[in-house]
Amino acid sequence: MARACSKKKSHLSEVDIRLMFAASDRDADILYATQFFAPDPFIYFQYRGQSHMVMNDLEIDRARLQARVDQVLSLSQIQQQLRQDGVRVFDTSAVLDKLFTQKNIHTVLVPYLFPAGLAWELRRRGYHIQIKPGTFLDEREIKQRNEIKEIERAQQAAEKGLQAAIDLIRETQITSNGQLLHNGVKLTSERVKYRINTVLLSHGYLATHTIVAGGLQGCDPHNEGHGPLPAHKPIILDIFPRSQKSGYWGDITRTIVRGRATDKVKTIYDSVVKAQLQALNQLQPGASGKKIHQSISTYFEQKGFSTGLQHGRMEGFFHGTGHGVGLEIHEPPNIGSRTNSILRCGHVVTIEPGLYYSKVGGVRIEDLVLITPKGYRNLTRFPKILEI
Repeated sequence: MARACSKKKSHLSEVDIRLMFAASDRDADILYATQFFAPDPFIYFQYRGQSHMVMNDLEIDRARLQARVDQVLSLSQIQQQLRQDGVRVFDTSAVLDKLFTQKNIHTVLVPYLFPAGLAWELRRRGYHIQIKPGTFLDEREIKQRNEIKEIERAQQAAEKGLQAAIDLIRETQITSNGQLLHNGVKLTSERVKYRINTVLLSHGYLATHTIVAGGLQGCDPHNEGHGPLPAHKPIILDIFPRSQKSGYWGDITRTIVRGRATDKVKTIYDSVVKAQLQALNQLQPGASGKKIHQSISTYFEQKGFSTGLQHGRMEGFFHGTGHGVGLEIHEPPNIGSRTNSILRCGHVVTIEPGLYYSKVGGVRIEDLVLITPKGYRNLTRFPKILEI
């Protein structure tokens, strides 16, 4: 990057505290705030510019060593104080009530997915609960250098998994009836996914719901694929691994054909490649995600690739052009028709146009890119080759 991208500041206007209660293994906001993995929900709050978390005896020593917070409080000590106060039930709302009373807190801002039962208990105790829709920590959108490095590492791991998959498919023999045999056995989607996921795991990344969808299975963008893979037909490989160390994701998609692609598939593939390039050329701070998406839809229509309901299913280009990637595989900003996200320096987004037709199959190509002060930098190095 030519210069650093500024991160949007968070403001606690009209609230005393920002509160989260979640497991950081599954919640990106609390993981971002603490940089600490924990399998069970715990309390985190920001108050007067200081960050705090409340941990049980099992996790407290590890949290004090690893968590990026100003203070780690002992859950057992707070429960002991409640016991001395004569409180018999030491649930989370009682613990929070003790903390809030000590700090004279009355109004609390919580995430949209904050536990409804806990919110109800806090309201019952007299606290005013404000709910913030969308991403709780807006500053997560703008990726800083250390985050970009982690995403790049995840993308490099994804590319290693993708290369392993293509190598395996390339090693197959093509039978006269269009089957792929590897060492005399039909090559299946499940076997290719196993190869991908094993390679990723060996590098410290975990992949779930990896897509290896051949032939008409590729017409459904999120069909993970199953059974024998076909020769001479498109195979969509979509890999999105998560670092087990940092929690950041990578995301890449390529479409290949083992054997000879039909002229129709070649035409579709060429159009998707050009559509992606058109989208990439529009990337810069201030660009409208909605307008980028609309331009790709228009391009496909002009090339004769219509989108709509055919025989009870959608065909054409019917998903978004891209989405943000970070501590979540799908996060703001959105490059699609539903919201008008404005791209900013430091956003990391996918660009993944695709076309899907029930008589042909699907073609999707996806790169992961960083929005820079003057345009973009592609974090993906993997080539785009149709026939192997």
